[in-house]
Amino acid sequence: MKTQVGIIGAGPAGLMLSHLLHLEGIESVILECRTREEIESTIRAGVLEQGTVDLMNEAGVGDRMMREGHLHHGIELQYSGIRQRVNMHELTGGKSIMVYPQHEVIKDLVAARLEARGEIIFGVSDVGLHDVETNSPRITFLKDGAEMELACDFIAGCDGYHGPSRQMIPESVRNEKKQIYPFGWLGVLAKTPIANPELIYANHDRGFALISQRTPEIQRHYLQVDPTEDIANWSDDRIWSELTARVETDGWELPDGPIIQKNIVSMRSFVCEPMQYGRLFIAGDAAHIVPPTGAKGLNLAMADVQVLKRGITAFYQSGDMNWLNHYSEVALRRIWKAQRFSYWMTTMLHTNFNHTSFERSVQLSELDYVTSSRAALTSLSENYIGLPFEWEKERTLQI
Repeated sequence: MKTQVGIIGAGPAGLMLSHLLHLEGIESVILECRTREEIESTIRAGVLEQGTVDLMNEAGVGDRMMREGHLHHGIELQYSGIRQRVNMHELTGGKSIMVYPQHEVIKDLVAARLEARGEIIFGVSDVGLHDVETNSPRITFLKDGAEMELACDFIAGCDGYHGPSRQMIPESVRNEKKQIYPFGWLGVLAKTPIANPELIYANHDRGFALISQRTPEIQRHYLQVDPTEDIANWSDDRIWSELTARVETDGWELPDGPIIQKNIVSMRSFVCEPMQYGRLFIAGDAAHIVPPTGAKGLNLAMADVQVLKRGITAFYQSGDMNWLNHYSEVALRRIWKAQRFSYWMTTMLHTNFNHTSFERSVQLSELDYVTSSRAALTSLSENYIGLPFEWEKERTLQI
């Protein structure tokens, strides 16, 4: 097999990159270890920045998102029993976020690729990358027990944190930066009405809580817990009791109902520098992980592939490798800003039970300042809604 761009991974990054390249007349093949049913049914969070919403619409895959997604103009912050709305729409000149789950984004992108006769090979295994430092990289894999090879001009590693792509960047070149947080999230899907028109981020002495939503009938909520906790110790009654304790306010009640899914995930930050080696370029979770507090994961993946698409397009249009050569530098500027924001949101909103009373008071003072300063609220809103996309490579290289 031969194509122009071999893409490993049919997550948001890989699918969107393939679709964007198709719109430019550039061929690609996607290799995915899971089945179509698995990638379309794995439920993940989905808060889309204004820029991601715009990209979906501009790429012609946003119709269902606009019909079924929930447009939000702000969020609510709660601490010390006080809840305050952050009017992000007003603070950012009319921008918004869209609550639309990641697996729905994947469904839309898979449908678009298959409608355009794009090739997605599901259920592959033993994926190997070869000759990435040359102009003729190859990907080998097994499909239904048969050994296969895909020759290409470039490889896009969109295969997540545990995929093989990042490991092809030599250790002597690869610099991995990590931050492990001392807390995790217990996430639940529950059959209840929507609890609140907008997301509630709550800082409480008992720990952080997030009240979110998925559909009019199914909601997604989170509790801060010890990442080593056993989910078996969390009965439905205990979960609802703890959620209620952390988000209750006078005159407002959290609706409860059957919990249909629950799990505990640890939280970490991670960045791989650089994000390229030879003709290999990594994007999305293969290159970086953010704690979910800032809602940046999917959005960073979409930003990565816009930069990568621009570089690949320039190469096929004029033979210019300049943008591709600087892919990491351009992408990492945005990534580190998102890491900074996600770290700030996480440390401001979560309760660190090892903190002294002084540190706890400073944390509450930070929340008091943020919610009482227009400048601070504007900064929070700009970062949460999504920073402007800066294409000026020259500026990137000057800093």
